[in-house]
Amino acid sequence: MERTLILVKPDGVQRGLMGEIIARFERRGLKLIGMKFMQMSQELAEEHYGVHKERPFYGALVSYITSGPIVAMVWEGNDAVAAARGTIGATKPSAAAPGSIRGDFGMEIGRNLVHGSDSPENGIKEASIFFNDDELVDWNRATEAWIVE
Repeated sequence: MERTLILVKPDGVQRGLMGEIIARFERRGLKLIGMKFMQMSQELAEEHYGVHKERPFYGALVSYITSGPIVAMVWEGNDAVAAARGTIGATKPSAAAPGSIRGDFGMEIGRNLVHGSDSPENGIKEASIFFNDDELVDWNRATEAWIVE
């Protein structure tokens, strides 16, 4: 089973879209194994977005993600990263497919509602930045046989 980190960014929280965003991943068939409502610290933001440190938008990205509360989640499932990224939609909301989170609710790249891991390796790495192993719940979902062969 793959794991992916999903963050509802400050714009998603401020717009009251947390429940809708969580519901889309649940309806997709992914299994929630960890969730926190939190204010991201400067240090955590710098660690999470460290790969972008040399890019011109890095400062604005860190400033934005720390500007308000977020919801950090770890979702699990077969091909969880690809499934989640399809549910999220393209990074630029105007290019995101209708029915995706960004396609339905986003207008600008700087306010694109959600972060999702871009690879299975980064799913594991990013989840470990936000969650300790004892904060992730291994549980049996009663509907699993109706979602996974």
